[in-house]
Amino acid sequence: MGNQSSAGHLLWLVRTGRARTRAELQTYTGLSRSTVTQRIDVLRAAGYLRTSGVEGSTGGRPAELLELDTDHGVVMVADLGANHARAAVVDLRGQLLAEEHSLIKIGVGPEAVLGWVDAAFARLLPKAGWEPTQVRGIGLGVPGPVEFEAGMVTQPPIMPGWDGYPIAERLRNTWNRPVYVDNDANLMALGEQTLHYPDCPTLVLVKVATGIGAGVIVDGQVYRGIDGGAGDIGHIRLHDYPQARCQCGLYGCLAAVASGLALAQRLTAAGTPTSSGAELIERIRSGHAEAVHLARTAGQLVGEVLATVVCLLNPGVLVIAGDLADLHFVTGVREKLYQSALPRSTRRLEVTTSQLGDRAVLTGAHAMVIEQVYAPETVDAALA
Repeated sequence: MGNQSSAGHLLWLVRTGRARTRAELQTYTGLSRSTVTQRIDVLRAAGYLRTSGVEGSTGGRPAELLELDTDHGVVMVADLGANHARAAVVDLRGQLLAEEHSLIKIGVGPEAVLGWVDAAFARLLPKAGWEPTQVRGIGLGVPGPVEFEAGMVTQPPIMPGWDGYPIAERLRNTWNRPVYVDNDANLMALGEQTLHYPDCPTLVLVKVATGIGAGVIVDGQVYRGIDGGAGDIGHIRLHDYPQARCQCGLYGCLAAVASGLALAQRLTAAGTPTSSGAELIERIRSGHAEAVHLARTAGQLVGEVLATVVCLLNPGVLVIAGDLADLHFVTGVREKLYQSALPRSTRRLEVTTSQLGDRAVLTGAHAMVIEQVYAPETVDAALA
């Protein structure tokens, strides 16, 4: 956590709601009143902190309440999906100020897609009423495994042309701002946890769309594994499907059997031409019998894999998200999960669907940027 008595640490205590007044900061840190006042003055002068009214008085002088100064700047975020892209400017509170959406495919490659992102940001900033110099950071979600420190994807199955491409560096060169990139399911998990389950330290989100991936939050932090591969449940192998070829080149992966793409192909093979995941979802929603059956069966297969995940991680919340997370699919997940998992591991488990919908990645990207840019050591370095 860095220096426990630094100005950056005091800002962190205020920002996370642990301390709201000077007295509370003194109690929390053990620092003298004069030291706390001096650190607060430094943070206020730099635009990080402001006072927001006073605490209800119990006699004596009412205490000034402290909060992060949301006029300090804005964050730019983008969500790149297999077949779409979204970009937005968001204030420090998490309010969306301006947003754009495009049906651009990730497979056209990094130059075209990031060119769109740059152009969208350039259009959105003035619309939101902010300057490029007031952008505190940029956050990006992508549908593949990300090496977080390097800001690039490694061997992504559905992102041809992106392997090893320096995404963060490319955007840093354009905007001269800190850039953070993460896997979309990680960001969806972080978004749901930050906004809806802040008191649940362990949460798993499964995204079922064109592919299948999971975001894992442990102790309130995204768990990424050794090089960003954590949560890649779409490539867990099922022994009953040796014929199902996955986009990764192997056979029998969960994604090759239960993803939107796989179900669209199976529906087509069964005599109902279905060219995309979106078309499949339309058929499920309109009650097409075979499509509904496929969705429920796919949910059961995902539920079987999740039984292992739940026994391993013992999360408090399991969120099913993505285009396929509808009634029939989720029913299938629940059936198999409760049947296969140890009763003890599901005793306190809440199985739910995403509350953020198509804003989940943007919300998580915002939380990621705030977490990095306003981390105690980052703030201390900026003040120095």
